[in-house]
Amino acid sequence: MDVFLGAAIDEAEQGLAEGGIPIGAVLVHRGAIIGRGHNRRVQQGSAVLHGEMDALERAGRQPASVYRESVIYTTLSPCAMCAGAILLYGIPHVVVGENRTFMGEEQWLSSRGVRVDVLQDDRCIRLMTAFIAAHPDLWDEDIGVG
Repeated sequence: MDVFLGAAIDEAEQGLAEGGIPIGAVLVHRGAIIGRGHNRRVQQGSAVLHGEMDALERAGRQPASVYRESVIYTTLSPCAMCAGAILLYGIPHVVVGENRTFMGEEQWLSSRGVRVDVLQDDRCIRLMTAFIAAHPDLWDEDIGVG
């Protein structure tokens, strides 16, 4: 398994252990993780702290050149909000753990020149499948349908 996807999965598992939604992400610049995060909507009562947003937040303020040379790894396909942040900061490459449980804005990202690689990682799929089965209302809320 890719070490960076593994780090994103570790973040997702941490979020689940905290009582949250198991989605994790890491922002990687020149082969080093500069930001890691997980969905903290439940834990912090936040409207916006999806995994990707948390990883960006925890990376801190960066010059545009850093974002343009970075890759974001996420355990789940990015939603419209997270895809918008990826586009806003010019992150050119997204590695998605899986998109079977949720298909986000991959086409939109691709249409704007972002390279999107989907791995269909079994650990990512199992994490989300089990979570959605156990907490369908919370999942619906997270993706804006509940």
